Amino acid sequence: MSKLQKELLKATSRSFYLTLRVLPARVRPQIGLAYLLARTTDTIADTEIVPLAQRLDALQQLCQRILGKSTAPLDFGGLAEQQALPAERLLLEKVEASLALLPKLSPADLQRVRSVLEVITGGQQLDLERFAGASAQNIIALKSAIELDDYTYRVAGWVGEFWTQVCRAHLFPRAELEDAQLFGDSIRFGKGLQLVNILRDLSADLRKGRCYLPSLELDQAGLMPSVLLSPVNESRFRPFYHHYLDLAEAHLQAGWNYTNSLPRGQFRVRLACAWPILIGVRTIKRLRAADVLELRQGVKISRGGVRGILLRSVLLYPLQTAWQKQFVANPKAVASGPKLG
Repeated sequence: MSKLQKELLKATSRSFYLTLRVLPARVRPQIGLAYLLARTTDTIADTEIVPLAQRLDALQQLCQRILGKSTAPLDFGGLAEQQALPAERLLLEKVEASLALLPKLSPADLQRVRSVLEVITGGQQLDLERFAGASAQNIIALKSAIELDDYTYRVAGWVGEFWTQVCRAHLFPRAELEDAQLFGDSIRFGKGLQLVNILRDLSADLRKGRCYLPSLELDQAGLMPSVLLSPVNESRFRPFYHHYLDLAEAHLQAGWNYTNSLPRGQFRVRLACAWPILIGVRTIKRLRAADVLELRQGVKISRGGVRGILLRSVLLYPLQTAWQKQFVANPKAVASGPKLG
């Protein structure tokens, strides 16, 4: 992994940087570069002060460069100036340096990185178009559970598949694994993490005019996005919200199955998978206990809580039974979750 990658990764995501560092060196460059480019496209999509058409054009230009369909130099200086966070400004300023790392990958890895980023940027473009004109006064919701599932697949589920492709090729190519189950669980793993983010960020998204929880299900529950987190609706909101928490937890259960189906000797990869799952499950537990006022303020796991999860997982790894018990699934979640998956 290059010095630039390390600097950018450390600046843009402390949690993923820790995950990346625990991975074997043979897969860090590919996964790290895919993450950096995905964060760059995400930064472009999220720069709300810039007109929608300009963001869509910038995403398209970057996607064409990633896919090798264009060699036109990119200048995102104007977008970089609009970033409040120095790390995101740096991502845009260094986009050419990040792109220059693509040809250093093997042909197979280059194709994997291109494929996952094509899906991700497609999801981001669809997201921007879908929520065009959204605001706190004009909240736009996804229409159905199918749209929600498609969105979580595009921006995260395919990432699980990419991760598996890279690790399978470079770390355990000859291991006897049930690949159909492995890849299926990897997709649900990614979708579960994204769904946790959606449920955790519900209030922040509503303030931006975005509701990722589908309008068809909201209508059936007698709810509307504009008053979703109103205390007067809490009795109707809780069963609806907990249904999606169940779905997220069921997906993470598939992710935990995935983690433990990997060769036991691949302890670095197992830890890298376990950490976001265990943090996600802890987040779900906090969200289940929160009332609507707490959800409006935001719920998150403290840094101390995250460090405790990481340390405990490392200490318990040699103890197979204790390791397995770190994830204790909610039986209701596992039973009900797959209905919408």
